[in-house]
Amino acid sequence: MRRGRVRGRMPLVLVLPAVLGLAFLVVPLLGLLLRAPWATLPERLFSAEVGQALRLSVVCASLATVICLVLGIPLAWVLARGDVPGRGVLRALVTVPLVLPPVVGGVALLLVLGRRGVVGQWLDSWFGVSLPFTTAGVVVAEAFVAMPFLVISVEGALRAADPRFEEAAATLGASRWLTFRRVTLPSVAPGVVAGTVLCWARALGEFGATITFAGNFPGETTTMPLAVYLALESDPDAAIVLSVVLLAVSVTVLASLRDRWVGGS
Repeated sequence: MRRGRVRGRMPLVLVLPAVLGLAFLVVPLLGLLLRAPWATLPERLFSAEVGQALRLSVVCASLATVICLVLGIPLAWVLARGDVPGRGVLRALVTVPLVLPPVVGGVALLLVLGRRGVVGQWLDSWFGVSLPFTTAGVVVAEAFVAMPFLVISVEGALRAADPRFEEAAATLGASRWLTFRRVTLPSVAPGVVAGTVLCWARALGEFGATITFAGNFPGETTTMPLAVYLALESDPDAAIVLSVVLLAVSVTVLASLRDRWVGGS
C-alpha cells in the first residue's frame, strides 16, 4: 500500500528561503529568454557559425555517448555484480570526474594522451595518432566527463534488478553472455536509456575539459559551449541563441527523466 504524503500549512520560515532559492535559479534563465533575439532567431539558428557549432556538438556528443555505452555498461556490471576486491575504491575512482573541475580533467588528459604524454607519446610514435586539439580530442574529453553519469545510472538499475530471472536462464542452459544479452540488458533498459540521455546531454554541454584538451578551433573543435564563450565578445546575440539551444536541450532531458527521478508524481 502506497503511503500518502503528509501535507499541511508550510511554515513561513521555510517558504521565504524556498522562494528566494527558486528565484535565484529561475530568474537568470528567464533573463536569458527575455533577451533572446526571437525575431531573428530562425535566421541565426541557420547561420553558418551556429550551424557549424551545432553539428559538431551533436556529432561529438553522440560519438562520446557511444564510447560511454561500450565501456560504461560493462564497467557498471562489474561494479554492481562483479566479485572483485576493492569495488568501493573502483566506484570512487569512476565517480571522480563528477566532482573534478573539468579543466583539471583536461589537464590530466593532456598529460596522458598529449604528444609527450604517458600514452600519447606511444600513440604518436607508433601509429602517428595525436588526439589533442583535434575533433577526436573533443570526443575523448566529452566521454571522460560524461561516462560516470551512465555508469551510475546503469549500476543502480543492475542493483535493483531481480537476479532470479538471470538464475532461471542459467538453469535452462543459457550461457553467461546470452543471459546478459537477453535477460540482464532488457531488465535494466530504463536505466540504460536514462544514463544514455544524461551522458549525451553532459557531453553536449562540456566546456572546461574540451577547451583544455582540444582547444578552440572553429569547424574542428569549437562546440556550442565554446562558441558561446567566443561569441560573448563579438556577437552577444549569437551567444544568446546558442545558450537558448543548450537550455532547451537541458529542459528536454529533465522532462524526459522526470518519471524516473520523482516517481511520476
